[in-house]
This record gives sequence, C-alpha cells and structure tokens, in this order.
Amino acid sequence: MQKKTVLITGCSSGFGKLTANTFHDKGWNVIATMRSPERETELIAGDHMLVTKLDVTDVDSIAAAFDTGRAKFGTIDTVVNNAGYGGHGLFEQFSTTDARAMFETNVFGPMNVMRQVLPAMRQAGGGTIVNVTSMAGHLPLPGGTIYSASKYALVGLTEAMALEYRPLGIRFFNVAPGAYPSTHFSASTDRRLDEGDEQLVAFSKRQRAQLDAISQRMASEGGTIADPQEVADKIFACATSDMPINNPAGGDAEMLNTMMRQDKRQEFLDQFAAWTVPTMDGEIV
Repeated sequence: MQKKTVLITGCSSGFGKLTANTFHDKGWNVIATMRSPERETELIAGDHMLVTKLDVTDVDSIAAAFDTGRAKFGTIDTVVNNAGYGGHGLFEQFSTTDARAMFETNVFGPMNVMRQVLPAMRQAGGGTIVNVTSMAGHLPLPGGTIYSASKYALVGLTEAMALEYRPLGIRFFNVAPGAYPSTHFSASTDRRLDEGDEQLVAFSKRQRAQLDAISQRMASEGGTIADPQEVADKIFACATSDMPINNPAGGDAEMLNTMMRQDKRQEFLDQFAAWTVPTMDGEIV
C-alpha cells in the first residue's frame, strides 16, 4: 500500500514538531514546513521526511512547498494548519497593525494554504484538512481578545468549510488545545502589557496574572501536567478516523467543551448540513 502524505505548517517547535514526528512514526510521508528550515536540527530529512520552507503569509512560498512536496511524494492526502501565534494584552493595548498581523497569520494564513491544496483534493476525490485552533476560539479569553477573535474566526471558517466541502469528499476538523504551560510553542509575548495609561497597565498585568494562575491549575487537572503529545495524537486521529468537526485536546479543554455543551454541537451541525448543503447530483430541496 502506498504511504499517505501529510503537509504540516509551523513545525519548528511545539505541536507542529510533535505532529510531524507522530505522523512519521506512524508510517506516513511528512512534509514538515517552517519559515526557517535552515535552523532546524531535530527533524531529520530522509526518504519519508521532507523539511522545507513555508511562510503562511507568503503565497509564493506556500506554492513552492507544495510543489517540492508533490515532487518527492506525489499526492498530498492531509494538510495540518498549525502555524500561528498568540499575544497577551487588553484590546486597547493592541494597535490595528498588531491585530491585522495576528489575523494575517492565524486566519488568512490557513486560508492561503487551503486555497493551494483544495483544487488538487477536489480532483483526487477527497482529502483531509486539520486546523489547529484553540479553546480560545470556543470561549472568550480576557486578556487575549485579539488572539481569541482570530481563533473564533478560524473555528467558524472550519465549521463552514466542513459542511461546504462534505459533498466533495474533503473533511475538515478543528483541534482545540487547552492550556499547556510546560511548553513554549508560540511567539506569544507580554510586550504590550506596559502600553497605555496607568489604569490600563495595572489592570492588564492583573488580568495576565489571573489567567496564568487559572491556566496552571486547569492544565494540571488530575495532578499531572498536560502532555502536548495529546494534541499531536488528536490531530493524527482526525486524519485517520471518523471524528467530529470540533475536537478539544487536553483534560481542561474537554471539561470546558462539556460545560458549554459543545458535545451536542456535532449533532446540530449534521442536522444543519442536511438543511443547507446540496448533494452533488441530487435535487435542490
């Protein structure tokens, strides 16, 4: 049987690197992409691992990565949109430029990647796209409003595309990690916490401390620190199993998911799809 191939963005660290190793260990061909592959020392290129450049904000680099991957492995069966970054600060502490930059990577970046792969997946009769979102895309994150807004946008985009492309055989999934304080996965910084007037700065730092404290507690529910491998395993399950569109990763994420009754959302989405999505050759109702 021919090996399947996955392309993963944001593999220089964290969830992306773990996911690349997980797929590789499970026998897949892996196209591990990142902005600066020349700095990579842990992912070893070989017969079934290609490490190459991809910047989700640069459509030319995206096209080049897909061309290089197809030249080595042929058809790309699954794409994992993992690249993204966070940032702490109150709404007033984010400039419009900062907000646009975050949406450019966290929302338009995955869009750029999906535009590149969808035509080939349609022609092949199917494929899988997994978007790594966040529980901040399912519930409001005080002290991270712009980040939360970007992840809400990606969650909504993925849900809508899952319904839209279902008749074409292309599956879409969200994987929403909870808190993983033992890792340092993104370009999140606290540089904005000192911006603004005295009241804003003081409250911003209190909000940040509160969020840190609750994140630490929730990530260690049950007495053990959450293992980021859970996220990679959930991504792999989406690529290989029949999973719901929305998939929390981590004990805290699953708890919050249930509290919000998100466990019922797939049932609603299936019913909504029956009302709104035509089949490829059936009668329009």
